[in-house]
Amino acid sequence: MREHLGVEAQRQWSDQAIARTTPALLGLYSLITLFAHALAKRGRILVRQTAWYTKTVPTFADALAAVRTSLWRIPTFHISRSNKDIEKIPQAVFKRFADVLGYAS
Repeated sequence: MREHLGVEAQRQWSDQAIARTTPALLGLYSLITLFAHALAKRGRILVRQTAWYTKTVPTFADALAAVRTSLWRIPTFHISRSNKDIEKIPQAVFKRFADVLGYAS
C-alpha cells in the first residue's frame, strides 16, 4: 500500500491496532473511489488546476473533495421553528464553503 497508494507507516503502539489500520484505510480508499466513480459518471468531479501543475485526469485529492462536497450538499440541516434567532446561510454561500472545505486536509 505504501508504494501504490502512498500510505505512511502506522504510528500505533499495539500490533492489533496496526493490523486494523491498514485494512480500514484500504476500505476507506475503496469507498471514496467508488463514490467518486459514480460522481464522475455524472460529470460532478472538478479537476483543480494550478499554474505550475497541469492535470488531465482527477487525482485522489480531487475525488475526495468531490465526495466530501457532494455529501455536505445533502439537505440534512434543519432549523427549529421555535428558535427564530437562527439565520440560514444563503445557499450560494453554503455551496462555496462546501467547495472550499472539500479540499482542506
